[in-house]
Amino acid sequence: MPLLRPQGRTITLALMCTAVFTAAWPLTAWLAGKLLSALVGGNLRTLVLLSAVVAAIFLVQKIAQYGQDSLMARAALAIALDLRQRTYTHLQRLSLSYFERAQTGDLTYRLTEDIDRIGEVINKVFHDFVPCLLQLIVVFGYMIYLNWQLTLASIVVAPLMAVLIGWFGEQLMATSRKSQNLVSDLSSLLTEVFSGIRLVRAFAAEDFEIQRFGQEAERNRRAKYATAWIKAVQYPVVGFLQTLSILLLLLLGGWQISTGNLTGEAFGSFVVAVAWLIDPIAHLTENYNEFKQGEASVDRIFELLDLEPAVVELPGAIALPRVTGKVEYQNVSFGYEPRAPVLSHLNLLAKPGEAIALVGASGAGKTTLVNLLPRFYDPQGGTIWVDGVDIRQVTLRSLRRQIGIVPQESILFSGTIAQNIAFGQPEFELDAVEEAARIANAHQFITQFAQGYHTWVGERGVNLSGGQRQRLAIARAVLLNPRILILDEATSALDSESEALVQEALERLMCDRTVFIIAHRLATVRRAHRILVLEQGQVVESGTHDALILQQGRYARFYAQQFSG
Repeated sequence: MPLLRPQGRTITLALMCTAVFTAAWPLTAWLAGKLLSALVGGNLRTLVLLSAVVAAIFLVQKIAQYGQDSLMARAALAIALDLRQRTYTHLQRLSLSYFERAQTGDLTYRLTEDIDRIGEVINKVFHDFVPCLLQLIVVFGYMIYLNWQLTLASIVVAPLMAVLIGWFGEQLMATSRKSQNLVSDLSSLLTEVFSGIRLVRAFAAEDFEIQRFGQEAERNRRAKYATAWIKAVQYPVVGFLQTLSILLLLLLGGWQISTGNLTGEAFGSFVVAVAWLIDPIAHLTENYNEFKQGEASVDRIFELLDLEPAVVELPGAIALPRVTGKVEYQNVSFGYEPRAPVLSHLNLLAKPGEAIALVGASGAGKTTLVNLLPRFYDPQGGTIWVDGVDIRQVTLRSLRRQIGIVPQESILFSGTIAQNIAFGQPEFELDAVEEAARIANAHQFITQFAQGYHTWVGERGVNLSGGQRQRLAIARAVLLNPRILILDEATSALDSESEALVQEALERLMCDRTVFIIAHRLATVRRAHRILVLEQGQVVESGTHDALILQQGRYARFYAQQFSG
């Protein structure tokens, strides 16, 4: 209902057209009896006059039908658009932990096919279901007016039809839900394979993926066939019951005429009225099936809308003012699973402008530590302060806009190079973008493209090298101009030449900023003001590179292992 409310005016106008459309049915049934009487009596003048009236009524009815259909199509598409935007906006508010579990293909299917199906169902309700239901009620009332005994006798099989339609509808909903889930699985498989197509080629796994796709496609085919089979059984059964009803009507009508309770003119009108019932009953049966299929889509969409983000802004959260870059972790504990802590009572103080390197074995908690700072996750214990302000007390946008991140794998989106550097900024100055690119050592290779900063970047930036993508990511951080910077393995996947260019750009970017550097390659952290060695979620060593080498502890062993050659 909240989704329908903004389209109330359009829906009301459509229903007014529906009222005009529906009123024509009993009127034409009554005129059909008059026409039959004039035809039998050979009254040509009355026949012509009645035919003109019927034609005029049908013209008005069809104009009303056009208004009903066009207005409802407009309302249904607007409602589907609103629901799609609302769902997408809600997904953007959910925490990273949800997306780490969710399947991309499933979310894509829900935002496209499921919402399209819901829009179609809403359109069907007002464009088809309501008119058919009103037609059924109005025509049925006219039949009772003509002869209530014959009307009641003609619907003796209606309860059985209602039970059968309801049962078939429940079966369709179950099979549709299963089919939609399997389509989502198939979509997820395609997304996964096409994203990793290089790996498929490298391992010569084409036949394996073809077999896997075939199995998923076969499961999807079986589920869709189950839906089609139920429909194939339903329509003949319901149609046979309708035929029995008509035969019974003819027998009873003949008996009523023979006893003098019904005239031939009235019976002719009654038969036309019954004919007006057959089409809406068929439509209502079909619509009920579609509603049950649509109900599965509604469940899947509202399942998303019912999800609550794990990280939320507190009521009355304030905007974080421009910070100097002081960061403090105070007794912080965190685990992705409650009984498996990744960080345990960790304490850390980073002064403004200080570069802190985080080293340690995989799983030690380095990435988790920096992911808590922009509140991708919230710790189960302790507090994180930025310039003396608890980060849970400020808005997420004001916090994250002051933290720049250069990840190990740079993510680029479809758009121009300039748009990727100014990501998240609908309006930007090209001069500022160029200056950021110069600082990131990216201006030279960008200007070598024919369209320069207006060069279109393909999906995930596949037409750029790893070093070029990384320098664009650095330029993106430069343009943001954050006081706090996170470098997560920013040079680990680069060749020596690209690494030198990126490292030079990073040193410019790091100047006068508080920086957290995660690196397995220890050569990249030697210039850090302080190096922290993490083990099992705790800081076990802290100091400069030279001081830690002299301690001959864990850092010295890591360093010796990497440079033993």
